[in-house]
Amino acid sequence: MAKSTPLRLFATFLFLFLIVNCSTKNEIEVKNYKGTGIPKDSIDSYFESRMEELNIPGLSFAIINNGEVVHHKAIGFSNLEAKILVTDKTIFEGASMSKSLFAFFVMIYVEENKLDLDKPLFEYLPYPDITYDDRYKKITARMVLSHRSGFPNWRENEEDKKLKIKFEPGTRYEYSGEGYQYLAMVLKHIEGTDWNGVEKAFQEKVAKPIGLEHTVFIQTPFTKEHKAQPYDENGKWIDWKNDYWYKKSENTFVAAASIHTEPIDFAKWMITVMKRELLSEESYKELFKHHSQVPNNGIEVFYSLGFFTLGKPLNNLYLHPGDNDGFTCYYAFDIEKDWGYVLFTNSQNGGSLGGDFFGFLDKEKY
Repeated sequence: MAKSTPLRLFATFLFLFLIVNCSTKNEIEVKNYKGTGIPKDSIDSYFESRMEELNIPGLSFAIINNGEVVHHKAIGFSNLEAKILVTDKTIFEGASMSKSLFAFFVMIYVEENKLDLDKPLFEYLPYPDITYDDRYKKITARMVLSHRSGFPNWRENEEDKKLKIKFEPGTRYEYSGEGYQYLAMVLKHIEGTDWNGVEKAFQEKVAKPIGLEHTVFIQTPFTKEHKAQPYDENGKWIDWKNDYWYKKSENTFVAAASIHTEPIDFAKWMITVMKRELLSEESYKELFKHHSQVPNNGIEVFYSLGFFTLGKPLNNLYLHPGDNDGFTCYYAFDIEKDWGYVLFTNSQNGGSLGGDFFGFLDKEKY
């Protein structure tokens, strides 16, 4: 075999140096919303300092550039008392981020011609809890998904604990989990099944095609075993076995609030939406359309079908926060830039962190 010449060795060394150098740069930087590179350690330091400031025990996040996860990290404790760390397997409650996944799920029924967005839901399934008010017969899936049903958020928050219609359906915006749950009942009726059957349909129509391994509305043995412990605003453990949403998610498909997942799984769904996969272009037009204007002082905010979205210049940005007892989370993505992020915490104090992180990512220098 011929010996390598010094020139050939130098060329080989230069080639390897360039590969390693480029690889290292790609490994330590991600792109912010403006396309500026951010060192990964700056992002990690940001979260670590904010977690300490906000008394957040555990956090897990993923950042997407060009339709791929480019940074994912689990920080802190899943169980503070037992000093169990958050890992890639740790499961969080996605709370109201459930609404976006559920709206996506609903559009599959629309494409299958099993559901019409503008057909009154009572024509599929009368709702005994509200039959005393005939206005409910005007409520459609479109109104529900865009929070124009007239229902309150949850009847448990009402003084009399009863379901009611607060305004003429379709005339204005009011955030409502009750509307989403009525639509889930309609899907259950369409399937001719129970809540477990709706979960099975979600797995078959959404989770499996996308490759979601541990994303469920009704908990499984895996999610129970790997679920983070919840903590209140003072860092005190919440007795989750007596928690309302925990009990609900054991046996009920709660369309607006019971999703259990983790960042990599959730990011797979976000990337599917960015790439306009699984659903038709027409369905995506409906999902992304501004259906409701959300009262807000400052920047324009709208609600589409399952998403919050903004006015110009951020009109391609879609997002949703989530807030259950002891679990707060957030995601945002741009459907044209194929850019986004998702984060989960096991703390009541993580509510502002998702929006604040966008501000951090919008900086010019790091």
